[in-house]
Amino acid sequence: MANLLSIVTFLPAVAALILALFLRGDDADAQRNAKWVALAATTLTFLLSIFIYTGFDPANTGFQFVEEREWILGFTYKMGVDGISVLFVLLTTFLMPITIAACWTVEHRVKEYMIAFLLLETLMLGVFCALDLVLFYLFFEAGLIPMFLIIGIWGGANRIYASFKFFLYTFLGSVLMLVAMIAMATDAGTTDIPTLLTHSFGSDSFNILGVHVVGGLQTMLWIAFFASFAVKMPMWPVHTWLPDAHVQAPTAGSVVLAAILLKMGGYGFLRFSLPMFPVASDLLAPLVLWLSAIAIVYTSLVALVQSDMKKLIAYSSVAHMGYVTAGIFSANQQGLDGAIFQMVSHGFISGALFLCVGVIYDRMHTREIDAYGGLVNRMPAYALIFMLFTMANVGLPGTSGFVGEFLTLMGMFQANTWVAAVAASGVILSAAYALWLYRRVVFGDLIKESLKSISDMDLRERAIFAPLVVMTILLGVYPSLVIDITGPAVAALLTDYQTAVLDAAPAIQVAAEH
Repeated sequence: MANLLSIVTFLPAVAALILALFLRGDDADAQRNAKWVALAATTLTFLLSIFIYTGFDPANTGFQFVEEREWILGFTYKMGVDGISVLFVLLTTFLMPITIAACWTVEHRVKEYMIAFLLLETLMLGVFCALDLVLFYLFFEAGLIPMFLIIGIWGGANRIYASFKFFLYTFLGSVLMLVAMIAMATDAGTTDIPTLLTHSFGSDSFNILGVHVVGGLQTMLWIAFFASFAVKMPMWPVHTWLPDAHVQAPTAGSVVLAAILLKMGGYGFLRFSLPMFPVASDLLAPLVLWLSAIAIVYTSLVALVQSDMKKLIAYSSVAHMGYVTAGIFSANQQGLDGAIFQMVSHGFISGALFLCVGVIYDRMHTREIDAYGGLVNRMPAYALIFMLFTMANVGLPGTSGFVGEFLTLMGMFQANTWVAAVAASGVILSAAYALWLYRRVVFGDLIKESLKSISDMDLRERAIFAPLVVMTILLGVYPSLVIDITGPAVAALLTDYQTAVLDAAPAIQVAAEH
């Protein structure tokens, strides 16, 4: 199908435009129509994206479904996917109908709420498909706006603070990336990402303001991109915006934020940092590995003392993203395969955990752990679903969470055994906070009067969880669904990376000695 990527990317935005132009009023019928239009559009987008999956050839390590045409001001509109990005496109289109279905109880400014999510889907898909620097940056930055509005308008009591903190952290990090992109375009004479992937940016050391920069231009560019992607992940110590954003965001906003938006940072490392700046990546990999290990342990310990369920799961997300960054900068096949797998798996698991919080928040309007207890007596189906995703979050064998953590730890062990040892302790800590949360909320006697009339999940809620349950177990027992697609692209990336690092090694050694 011609222009399939553009159709998949912009279909949600077209649906948002239809809602904005043709849906009038805010009565019950208008609200219901807005929800159905959004659900139909996101479902159709997912069905069309399946053609991308079925038509994708994993053996071809280049970009596929490429579309290119002249754009404004001499820039090029260019889209395409490879073995690294195609799965993120599918993850996004798979999760968005589930997210819309989770919004069904929203009653405040429903049309605008659906428009925000539809536009957000288009902008997220654009990030994963863009093959031009300018196009990538526009999608990457514009995605902040709908999420800023979702948190700021439909969030909790402290939503304004959380939305501005989210926006300023992520935007300021990206300013350096914009400067780096201008420098790259000047150096290479193009903004075409496939061309930039083959361009050798200077790695000759130089002095700037009296500071000797080993790795030269590559190191400067790497740091600029790192500033943006590290905040987006988010990595320790620039992670503090995430718990606030999660706590204040509505349930659907938290699902998208954890399941998809955080993955843009990891995708950025895979698309730009490793292949375009291999020498700098090799030089600075120990820094990233130790920051990742610290993040895993520190945020797991912080999660242990939380009283708010959403905040606990938010810190858990930071810890799991630590495995991703450590896997990526281990720069070996297991590490990179594991990092991509962990991002896909975390999309299902973290999204489901935030939905689990949303189920009981809709009934009790509190996220405080102490407000619950003994839910298994009234909500056995909920207790079962919550247990499955708690175990997946811990990394129980047979779930997708185990495969991602195991592969990333294998990659870390090959790169740095001490980092792997520290990171492995995070597996124990994750079991501690996750099982502690589950025990406090689900088990025990039902002694609180307010909980004695609480109802179990209805049919809509069970339908929302069903595909997430299937994918979490399916990837746990059959991880080849992901690894067979990513493997060849990762192998090609690593071959180019290792060649560039070996070629630059003698010059780097001399520069380091001086």
